[in-house]
Amino acid sequence: MTRKIKIDTGGKTWAPYSPGISVKDHIWLSGQIGVDAGDSIELQMGEVLSKIDGLLEASNSSKKDLVKVTILMNDINNYNMINRIYGEWLEDIIPPSRAAYEVPNLPMGALVEIICEAFRGLE
Repeated sequence: MTRKIKIDTGGKTWAPYSPGISVKDHIWLSGQIGVDAGDSIELQMGEVLSKIDGLLEASNSSKKDLVKVTILMNDINNYNMINRIYGEWLEDIIPPSRAAYEVPNLPMGALVEIICEAFRGLE
């Protein structure tokens, strides 16, 4: 039987959702924001990527298993900075497919939100 497993690192959530869900080897991470880190795109990106690392680790996975990433940003002028930080975080792995959009508002006044999908054991 397939089981749906909640992935959580004990962080605070602001709505009724699971930070991540795993079914068999498929992992979905909810949108992660980094408003607690400060009000700069650099600080928020650092916190978001750290949260993603923690959730993937909690699911016995890593960024190497990512297959799809969606980046939402409140200002397209942050696109180049987001790409630089995101690219450094990926290091030398095969980048997942990705979409990036400017949106008018994000939860809690966040500057960026990242949603991920992974398959465990792709290395």
